[in-house]
Amino acid sequence: MIYKIPSHQPGYARVIFELPSCVWADRIYVAGTFNAWEETKVPMLQDRDGVWRANVELPAGQTYEFRYVIDGRWQTDYHADGFTENEHGSHNSIVDLSFVMTVPMGGRFSSHVPDGRVAVSPHLPAPTDGATVPARPRAFVPAEMPRLRPRVAAA
Repeated sequence: MIYKIPSHQPGYARVIFELPSCVWADRIYVAGTFNAWEETKVPMLQDRDGVWRANVELPAGQTYEFRYVIDGRWQTDYHADGFTENEHGSHNSIVDLSFVMTVPMGGRFSSHVPDGRVAVSPHLPAPTDGATVPARPRAFVPAEMPRLRPRVAAA
């Protein structure tokens, strides 16, 4: 599984590579065009939930080829954005960052209301100008149900 989110750095995206906890391995790495195919440069770490994860900050707007190196064996992720043949007769996985939004941090977490408009929540009644608010219709109450007594342990 691959997750792509905007990075703190402008023009970059954070790519989170994940492999499920059922993958039994001692060491897993991610190698690709983003690290000149160095086998041990991006290690994946196993979290408490057992899932293997690696985070990489990459320039947005490009596509990258990659493969996993699981205990020295090269593996392709066929659940990635795509895959292509390589010169060794197997496939490389592709992660495509050409459509990832790169929004600066100030724009993402600002409390500024755009265009000076305040959105009104749809579940709240419309505000009134000093007029009395009409009473709500009474909710339907089902017929009185018999009270049940709690069980008491025998002495």
